[in-house]
Amino acid sequence: MLPKFNPNEIKVIHLRCTGGEVGTTSALAPKISHLGLSPKKVSDDIAKATGDWKGLRITVKLTIQNRQAQIEVVPSASALIIKALKEPPRDRKKQRNIKHSGNITFNEIVNTAQQIWH
Repeated sequence: MLPKFNPNEIKVIHLRCTGGEVGTTSALAPKISHLGLSPKKVSDDIAKATGDWKGLRITVKLTIQNRQAQIEVVPSASALIIKALKEPPRDRKKQRNIKHSGNITFNEIVNTAQQIWH
């Protein structure tokens, strides 16, 4: 038997997803459905929150309290560097094995390191 629902309890879930895309709800359902959340609604919210990271694999932190999910993007170092290269968003289904090339200033590298640090 499941324990009673506590509305003040905070649950934190980390997910890897593709930015700007609605992920499959079948992968999300086992993680959040027992908390009383709709996987379809949460995946739409994740797609909205990760619109700036379109086409990149990023980590998303879901903070769930009282059946409400707050979404926070936690980008990796590689995602921040690719974003600093200012490459156009790519379609993962059509383009494979991309070679990233470009120039990044030292200040952009320092800013990326500070974002990872905090």
